[in-house]
Amino acid sequence: MFQRAGQGSHPSTPSPHPSLQPGPEDGHAVVTLHLDGVAVTARASDSVAAALLLAGQRDCRLAPVSGQPRGPYCLMGVCFECMVTIDNIANRQACMELVREGMAVTTRHGVRSAGAAPLEAGA
Repeated sequence: MFQRAGQGSHPSTPSPHPSLQPGPEDGHAVVTLHLDGVAVTARASDSVAAALLLAGQRDCRLAPVSGQPRGPYCLMGVCFECMVTIDNIANRQACMELVREGMAVTTRHGVRSAGAAPLEAGA
């Protein structure tokens, strides 16, 4: 559960509900990660998908063929709708990864073009 720490939120991102803000009073460690370059805070026990949703980020990627926005759906690793790039490793299921301090999460919008920089092994 987190809030955006800076300006420049994604166009489809509403403001998170104030009661969902993490803090030391709830007994959970708080970490800072970067969502498309914007610093956000989350509880250390949150999945990346939960953190995205609680920050108001509804879509993680655009479908390559139709261009329709896709986002977390099942939250248990079955549907593959929550694919993101985490720390320069593509095709990670956001619902299956826990947030970490300093993590860089990049949403995917469109198909990689020919000649794009290669991603790390496992991508």
